[in-house]
Amino acid sequence: MAVGGSTNSVLHLLAIAHAIGVELTLDDFETIRAKVPVLCDLKPSGRYVATDLHKAGGIPQVMKMLLAHGLLHGDALTITGQTVAELLVDIPAEPSTEQDVIRPWSNPMYAQGHLAILRGNLATEGSVAKITGVKLPKITGPARVFDSEEDCLSAILANKIQAGDVLVIRYEGPKGGPGMREMLAPTSAIIGAGLGDSVGLITDGRFSGGTYGMVVGHVAPEAAVGVRSHWSKRAI
Repeated sequence: MAVGGSTNSVLHLLAIAHAIGVELTLDDFETIRAKVPVLCDLKPSGRYVATDLHKAGGIPQVMKMLLAHGLLHGDALTITGQTVAELLVDIPAEPSTEQDVIRPWSNPMYAQGHLAILRGNLATEGSVAKITGVKLPKITGPARVFDSEEDCLSAILANKIQAGDVLVIRYEGPKGGPGMREMLAPTSAIIGAGLGDSVGLITDGRFSGGTYGMVVGHVAPEAAVGVRSHWSKRAI
């Protein structure tokens, strides 16, 4: 949340938590979002890249800021054999004023986190949206429904998508993909067509860290599990 990372972190952290027996639910990410500001000005919605973050103090600097504001467990053991607090003891509580990649706590990029958990008639079991840099928080328009990433991409490249359209890509979830492929091609094509701020995209697939714009992914239940009524053109 603090670095403005990918929506895929939700998938990965839930899977890791499940594997090691730690309680973590989809709704916990909303709890975290309310507490954690976005501190880093990073692409795709910001100006800088990961190497710039590293030069500005990197993840240790961000962790120390979170620790100083009570958002990390300082007594947690790390792979070094030291606790988090011990590992960060020499890191300043605020970032250097000679850089602007990492914002000070008093002036974050966004006051709350960027990964929003959404629910609705298409996503009764939840979905994930990355809301940093979104200029239009609401789009109302005709649904353009596609049964694969490739079909959607073809329509975008053929200039068949207009501003105000809401693209729906179904059957790209874990079972439908199969494997829940990243929708990097259509999201990149939307940006390339100059429609990044005027076209919405909803999918049961997932996104890459480079995705930007009004996009909602990880929609559950996914279309391939047989709950077709959720994904029918009439329901949309």
